[in-house]
Amino acid sequence: MGTTNSDGEALSLLWLVILVLLILWLLGLLTEGFGLGGLFHVFLVIALILLILWLLRII
Repeated sequence: MGTTNSDGEALSLLWLVILVLLILWLLGLLTEGFGLGGLFHVFLVIALILLILWLLRII
């Protein structure tokens, strides 16, 4: 199984999504949730789920 260019692009996109979600979560944490209460924690949960799926090689 060789790594094609599209696989590398998909991996880069996945890491970009995880990074953006973590940054949004951190900004929400520092600014006390943009007035959304605890809803911004969803960003952290989604990022962690994507990371776990990547580690298990599901996506």
